Order: sequence, then structure tokens, then C-alpha cells
Amino acid sequence: MSPIDFNRLKRSSIYVTPNLPIIQTKRYKMNLGALFTVFGIYTFFVAVVVITILALTPAKEIIFILENEELTVQKKRIEELEGKIVFLSSEISRLASTNRRLQYAIILAGTDSLDSNSTIYDSLRFNAQSKLPGEGSILLAFRKLWEKISLEEDSTYFVKPIRGIITNDFHPEKGHMGIDFGVKKGTPISAAAGGLVIFSDFIPGFGNTIIIKHKNDYITKYQHCSLLIKKERESVKQGEIIALSGNTGSKSTGPHLHFELWYNGKPVNPKKHLINIY
Repeated sequence: MSPIDFNRLKRSSIYVTPNLPIIQTKRYKMNLGALFTVFGIYTFFVAVVVITILALTPAKEIIFILENEELTVQKKRIEELEGKIVFLSSEISRLASTNRRLQYAIILAGTDSLDSNSTIYDSLRFNAQSKLPGEGSILLAFRKLWEKISLEEDSTYFVKPIRGIITNDFHPEKGHMGIDFGVKKGTPISAAAGGLVIFSDFIPGFGNTIIIKHKNDYITKYQHCSLLIKKERESVKQGEIIALSGNTGSKSTGPHLHFELWYNGKPVNPKKHLINIY
């Protein structure tokens, strides 16, 4: 095979013969150098036209997907929404678990037994932040003295769970099933009577909550706490510190303790049952 002679190829010509029936057939002669020149000029002209159209018209939005400022903002929004979806999913799971445990607490509240080894507790869980000693309360001494003086063995009586003034009374017709004690955040909360803790966890509306089952079908609730000291399945004595007051839960309007007393599944006015209300 003989090598290509570029000089000879450069001098070669191309003949173009249009085959159109309307006009007379002509023959055009053009060498390769002129052909490449024409092709280059034509390509440059087309490129200039295309770039001008893309720069001055909305065609670029159709032809190319450019990552402009609006798309960047939308991307950030999508990432934020994905994060919120993950957070809401975890919250829904946690709330579902809390609701199941509240149902178990209601079941336990309707039973006659205060046995802390009941198998129903297998599905209860407590996430304690810390624990404080609760012995040595003056109320415990008062309880023992009261038992020796005047109360029968099977009777149930209640003492104020916290030192503070009542800022909101019992109004079940307005949905307020207990009384509120106005106190500073971190004030110790004591058990109004001895019993078994059947619920101790966070509830979205009422914040950190403790529910205690007492004998003779009584239940007490302590809500909006800043810290839960006692956990589920723990037996507590009257006057023993079980939590610290706070401002947790979406329904709380300030630091206080919301205290409820239930008897046979119905809320009753705690002021009529607390022996040291004043």
C-alpha cells in the first residue's frame, strides 16, 4: 500500500452536480481547502446563533437543566422536608409506644392488685434521666404518726404533693380534671399517698407525668414535671419524693404542678380529699 500524498490530496477538487428537474444541471468545482473553509465558517455561524439563543431566550430552560439559585433553594427545602419526615416518623413511633403504656396503666388502675411483679409490666419501659434520694421527708413522719393515732388499716388519705398555692381549681366541666399548684421549677413533688407507680414518662400535652395507683381504687397524677425520679413498677411511700416540678408539655403555661385524683375511674376534687390542703 502506497503512502498518502497530502500535497496531491490538497490539490484535489470536488465536483457537485445537482440533480434538479426544474433548473439546468450545472457542475460546481471546489477544492478541499475551500470546502473546509466554508464548513468552518458555517459551523462557527451556527455556534454563534445557538449560543445567542441560549443566552437571550428561555430556550436554555428547555434544553438544559441548569442548577440555578431557585433549584438550589428547592434542593434545600427537599432536604429539610426529608429531615422532618424522619423526625416525625420517630416521634410517631415513640408516641405509639407511650399510648400503649398509658393503656396498660389504665388497665392496672382498674385492678385490685398492686403487685409490681405483674406480667403486664413486661411491655413498660422507662427512660430515667437521673434519680434523687426520697427518704427522710417530714410528711413520712406525719404519715406514721397519723396512722398510729386515728386511721384504720384499710383507709386511704392524701396529703399535699407539693408546697405551693393553688392557682387553678378543679373544673371538670372545662376539661380541667385537677388542681394546679403554682411553684418554681425544680420544686420537689411528693407522693400524696403510698402506692405503686404504674406510669412514668413523657406525654406531649402534659409533659413528664407520673401516675400512682393507691389502694381502694384511687389514682393520683402528677404532670408537667421537669424531672421524673421514680420509675414504673416502683412502690412509693406517702411523702416520698417522686419528681421535680417544671413546665413541660404543650398545655403548660408556666412552671407548676398539675395534680389529679381519680376514684373508681372518675376524677374527683382533690381539695376535698387532701387533709392538709390549707
